[in-house]
Amino acid sequence: MSDTQQSPKRSNGNGIDQLLPFSFFGLIRQERFFLMLIGALFIVAGSTFQIPHIAMWIGFLFAGYSAIANDSIQTIGTFLASNAKRPWWLLWLYIGGIFLVTVTYSWITFDGDVSYQRLASKGFSEAPTEFTFLQIAAPLFLLIITRLKMPVSTTFLILSCFSSSLAGITGVLEKSMLGYGLAFVAAIIVWFIVSRISTWLFKGEPHPAWIPVQWVTSGTLWSVWIMQDAANIAVYLPRSLSIYEFAGFAGFIFVGLGVLFYLRGDRIQEIVTEKSFITDVRSATIIDAVYAIILYYLKIKSNVPMSTTWVFIGLLGGREVAMSLFNRDDHGRTIGGAFKIIGKDARNALIGLAVSITLALLINPGILEEIKAMFR
Repeated sequence: MSDTQQSPKRSNGNGIDQLLPFSFFGLIRQERFFLMLIGALFIVAGSTFQIPHIAMWIGFLFAGYSAIANDSIQTIGTFLASNAKRPWWLLWLYIGGIFLVTVTYSWITFDGDVSYQRLASKGFSEAPTEFTFLQIAAPLFLLIITRLKMPVSTTFLILSCFSSSLAGITGVLEKSMLGYGLAFVAAIIVWFIVSRISTWLFKGEPHPAWIPVQWVTSGTLWSVWIMQDAANIAVYLPRSLSIYEFAGFAGFIFVGLGVLFYLRGDRIQEIVTEKSFITDVRSATIIDAVYAIILYYLKIKSNVPMSTTWVFIGLLGGREVAMSLFNRDDHGRTIGGAFKIIGKDARNALIGLAVSITLALLINPGILEEIKAMFR
């Protein structure tokens, strides 16, 4: 038999190997530990969701690590990227310290509330007294999506599961869409201005003065972000935490941040580092400053929770467009390349939104009835 007539090479596995791509099985083998861990956590969720005083802490632990691994990269991702050569523990102590100060201030000022009253808005004001399996397991879906390097909104994926009304979800959606548009436009304007002065602003190595400026800016952004997103984690817990409950809340997140810094952001960090010129301390500082201003404005606008993920991808998307239009020769992509990145991030965010709404409808059939009533 000639070479061209030889039978196909036998696969190492059984007949199913011929039905699915080899890369699928390669992924399974590569991620087998992660998949076994997720499976075990689903079992934990299933065995505890009917015991409220245990379930709330299991849900909090799942949500805490999920939010740290996914959403926090929005704010400290540029900080990590531009300080990659510094010891991880130094970055952790700085960011972790700011976290402790920020949540402690809220806990003292708002009578045990660590969310800066984000959960006082309509649909989230009452702490859950019982849980469904999907409410406890929702953060695990976020962990899976994070593993796929998707910038999915923790706010939608988790808070939607606890909304007692359609108004709670639509309020979050409206504010998040406003944040995306505001960030997109602001980024284009800011980077248009930057492109006019880039010949000297980004010339040569950064001046040492940029480093402390960036640390202050990143710390401010991180603090403002906590004021918005702490609600995503605290939603499982009583709206007023005792000193022991607060210690458990703050201690777990602080340790989780240490793990994140040790891993240098893990896979979701690639969403940040793939953007143009992001590791330069000057560019990172400008991104953080604009992001902090937008988040603070939206914070004081209303106490409705919002997706900081949408603001984040809007900011980076507008920046990519501006650089492709005004500064392509030095640091930007083609306009087509910029919109390709924007489209990918937007697609992933919409996937997360679809999953979130599906979970909300499965958990609370009353929301589905409200939607049906709108079309009667």
